[in-house]
Amino acid sequence: MVASAWPYVTPGIPDREFERLPGIPLTKRETRLLMLSHLRLEADSTLWDIGAGTGTIAVEAGLLASQGKIIAIERDEEVASLIQRNCDRFGVSNVQIIQDSAPECLAQLAFPPQRICLEGGRPIKDILEQAWQYLIPGGRLVTTTSSLENLYAISEALAAVQARSLEVVQSVINRLETRGGHQIFAAVEPIFILSGEKVL
Repeated sequence: MVASAWPYVTPGIPDREFERLPGIPLTKRETRLLMLSHLRLEADSTLWDIGAGTGTIAVEAGLLASQGKIIAIERDEEVASLIQRNCDRFGVSNVQIIQDSAPECLAQLAFPPQRICLEGGRPIKDILEQAWQYLIPGGRLVTTTSSLENLYAISEALAAVQARSLEVVQSVINRLETRGGHQIFAAVEPIFILSGEKVL
């Protein structure tokens, strides 16, 4: 068995520990922690991670929901391979990577989700509304955006699907960094995190 690069039970793997590709977004550690707390994973949760990118959420969710099933959906072949490498790096074996586009591929997925993490895709409103149809009653959806346009679209979609227990958080995070001979606080891009529950 290959030793994990993160031998701890707490989430929050440093960004630098993940393999990356130029231009492929990575959910920053502090934002990731907020998203994971809003997902409220259980040990055996099934999570759909739509627009999985670098795979940071899939990896952390796989470690937390060790008896569950994580479905990471990513349309780009090279990025899907990156997710697999990051899963291997952290010893995560319960992540299934689907190289396909959402929402078109959702009907073919074998495991209905108890949790959905929507990290990207266009148009995001359509993806959210279609993904919501597969979310089991009592399930939760968490999504993020940094743009006003997507914030409005997501808000419309959550209203349209009659999501309950809505929460909206904007993260404002600064990190201490060394630049030259100085230490400064550098801002991490502010992100809106929206979550809701499905009642019916």
